[in-house]
Amino acid sequence: MDTTLKVQRSTFKKIMLVLVALGTVYFALSTEAFAMLTAKANHDRITIDFFYHGSTVSVKGLSDAGRDLVIKITSPEGHQVMKQKGKVAGVLWMNVGTLKFENTPNMYELFSTKKVDDILSREERAKHTIGYDALADHVEVNPTANAAEKTQWFGEFVKFKEASNLYKTDFGKIEMNDLPDGHQEYFIQTEWPYQAAPGAYTVSVYAVKDGKVVEQAESHVRVEQVGMVKTLAGMAKDSAAVYGFLSIGIALSAGFGVGLVFRKGGGSH
Repeated sequence: MDTTLKVQRSTFKKIMLVLVALGTVYFALSTEAFAMLTAKANHDRITIDFFYHGSTVSVKGLSDAGRDLVIKITSPEGHQVMKQKGKVAGVLWMNVGTLKFENTPNMYELFSTKKVDDILSREERAKHTIGYDALADHVEVNPTANAAEKTQWFGEFVKFKEASNLYKTDFGKIEMNDLPDGHQEYFIQTEWPYQAAPGAYTVSVYAVKDGKVVEQAESHVRVEQVGMVKTLAGMAKDSAAVYGFLSIGIALSAGFGVGLVFRKGGGSH
């Protein structure tokens, strides 16, 4: 009986040792697979009031050492319209049509440690919609006669968005700092444009190795109207007539006030 018990105990110990060994090996091998990448935006809520004229947003986090990083800030995809201009009778430039852009974000900002073309394959850029070329393939532009025309009008669309501070691509601005534990911390601060509409924005961070995205992390930023700005915006949407009368009243009052100021100043001579 004692011999049987000893054998069982010995067998149990061997099994436990094997399990511990397997667990150690599994943990070592899975370090690469489990996400180390983290992302956090310093502002998860930006408020728009009468004094709002944009803000700043910083993104920071950790990743495995030796990784290149790509940070993408986007609004939800939607529908946008642009007026198409052309010469009428070969003389006058006028609006000759309407171009519709589908599946495109109103805001698109991209930052990377190196040029995205140098660290990611075209397939990977297309998969994660990283870069203007990938965005161009993703977006639908109508009406267009062919691919060349689509490329032309998408280029004009990007120029317009960049001029409005809503589209941006940049590289080499992400600050990196190696840590003793084999990880690296990253940080970037960017101006948040006042032109960005209220809504939810996604901050996506991609860790890149050997031309592929190996990890991804997300954070979120919400832009909201507050106070009187929110009240007036709601009134304009839900009570257009009241909002119109109120706007006229404010304009008349302002004009009357300016008139009084000039009268007190003695008028012109």
